[in-house]
Amino acid sequence: MKDFVAWLVRVVCGVRLLPAEALPAGPAIFFANHSSHLDFVAIWAALPATVRARTRPVAGRDYWEKTKLRRRIAEGFFNAVLIERQRVTVANNPLAAMTAALAAGDSLIVFPEGTRSPDGAIQEFKSGLHHLARAQPGIALIPVYLQNLSRILPKGESLPVPLLGSLSVGPALALAEGEDKAAFLARARAAVQQLAA
Repeated sequence: MKDFVAWLVRVVCGVRLLPAEALPAGPAIFFANHSSHLDFVAIWAALPATVRARTRPVAGRDYWEKTKLRRRIAEGFFNAVLIERQRVTVANNPLAAMTAALAAGDSLIVFPEGTRSPDGAIQEFKSGLHHLARAQPGIALIPVYLQNLSRILPKGESLPVPLLGSLSVGPALALAEGEDKAAFLARARAAVQQLAA
């Protein structure tokens, strides 16, 4: 069933299946621009089946737990890591859930902008990606650029429009020794922007 859904998403969005040799052999963090609900699905669908099986999107609990159906889709089908975005405490710190998934050997799909861009422009990255890079210094950070998905399924719409999108993957990044948060986040954002050129 998941392979069929992945194939269908690739047909609807126009994204291509990524070759396994272009991806890290172990767990990774795929980070991308965010402008549509299709974004995490497109990345998930573009991964080879063996990689896809161990890759979990990270999503806001406030949105995906609003209805039983959403929660079932997020957790039951995509095995999403649902995180708190609004009332973060020590007990529900999003970093703990994400690092636990990585420690278990899973990869993550994250959107450092924190929410969908209203106009498709890449917003400033929030600090979560930096915290992850510090917590998991050996993990591959893979920049991903998604093009046109905001036109295929714009914010506020529920039915996709059949247009062609694309997905580009860049070389892995790592947090450099002594690199501060602002410099790292700017470099990570630039890595995604460069894929748009």
